Amino acid sequence: MDKFKIFFTLFFGILLTSCIPTKDLIYLQENDKKSDFDQTVETVNQKPYRLQVNDILNINIKALDTKLVEIFNANTQTTGAINEQGVYFNGYHVDDHGNVRIPVLNEVNVLGRTLEEVRIAIEKRLLEEYFTSDAGIFVVVKLAGFRYVVNGEVESTGTKIMYQDRVNILEAIANSGDITVTGDRKDVIVMRRFPHGTETFHIDLTDANSMKSPVFNLQPNDYIYVKPLKQKTWGTGKTGLESLTTVITILSLATTTFLLLRN
Repeated sequence: MDKFKIFFTLFFGILLTSCIPTKDLIYLQENDKKSDFDQTVETVNQKPYRLQVNDILNINIKALDTKLVEIFNANTQTTGAINEQGVYFNGYHVDDHGNVRIPVLNEVNVLGRTLEEVRIAIEKRLLEEYFTSDAGIFVVVKLAGFRYVVNGEVESTGTKIMYQDRVNILEAIANSGDITVTGDRKDVIVMRRFPHGTETFHIDLTDANSMKSPVFNLQPNDYIYVKPLKQKTWGTGKTGLESLTTVITILSLATTTFLLLRN
């Protein structure tokens, strides 16, 4: 009887520790301190992105008479759908010195500037050097796609591009097919480049307060890594049924081996 109790306790313990609990799979769970969740997202999350080396810009210069600005828009796609290759070959690359080369205007320094600051700088040069206010100059400056990299326990890894101005980490992960069942949602790593170097952040996506994290809203060129849970390393199964099947298989193998050795 004592052996049966020991066996049952061991069996039940293995079953509990091997399967993945539901609370580890649900995003943005509210804790008891509801007031923390009700607070406004920190302003650090809303700061505009400042351009870095290797960014790709889409710059479009318009005027009342389109013929006046055709020469400034030599790289603009006029037909066809936007795709990743089109963005790469037709966009304006920020070089190692922080400059982009624009027809006629030549080099314009954009390093460390926001998109709005670049727009104002280009408009100012055009009005000072080539046009008057009557020309109706209108400049649009956007990132040529929001680029990020995701790796680890997601359905689709690799470099991703989303064509929108702001992307949060949940949108990025959803665009990658979501985190797998064996992915660790409680400790997602985000690596972010700064002028002084790369910094690493950790974010718990199961906690609603993660919306206040400085990396909840991503920046272009962020690297996201989702670690595997211990259950994947153990190989015992993601659900209780899978774990039960694995344990039964192991016990059957052990019993068979024991009986063969006795004979």
